[in-house]
Amino acid sequence: MSQTLLFPGEVEWSGENPGISLKTDPAGPFTTLASFFRVVLSPHGRGHALVLAQSPQEEAPPADRANLCLTDNEPLARWLIENYVAHFGAWRGLPALRGMQFRKLDSVTAGGDARTRYSETVQAGDLTVALEWTGLGAPFCFALPPAQSATGRHHMPTVFVGCQEATITVGGQKRPGAPIPRDIAGQSISTAMLAFSETWVRA
Repeated sequence: MSQTLLFPGEVEWSGENPGISLKTDPAGPFTTLASFFRVVLSPHGRGHALVLAQSPQEEAPPADRANLCLTDNEPLARWLIENYVAHFGAWRGLPALRGMQFRKLDSVTAGGDARTRYSETVQAGDLTVALEWTGLGAPFCFALPPAQSATGRHHMPTVFVGCQEATITVGGQKRPGAPIPRDIAGQSISTAMLAFSETWVRA
């Protein structure tokens, strides 16, 4: 018997949100985090944002490892950081979010087939940041209820693709560390994953 699922509430944004969280010591803190957004619908319109913490535990690190947000829609990016990124598990309470530097994004290029490998390359002036996911697993679709979502206030239907390895390259220099294992919706993935067709519905 077919069943229609209708999520009650207001659709706040929809799009893509792949991420990479790296550790140099599996038992230690995350050393580099990247959360990429390609938003197709939101109160602030469409846009892209790469939220990059090269120094997660520092509010004002040196320029060579600055915490950056590269975006072509700054109001959207600030809204996403305040209402979503700040609530994500690896990002919650980080000093990096208080000292985030915003830079104008010039171009975004997606690569790969999303079956074996995938990449997002972001250009902002003379700075290039490349995110790459490899060893991709089987896609799976699930919907978190509000109580289990990062914000505690939203339904979150989405498609996830886990991966075995991932890299963050900033200005030609690969950031140290690797993703660690993670479980979600009964699936064993890692702290680097693709998130497609992601929609946040305020309950």
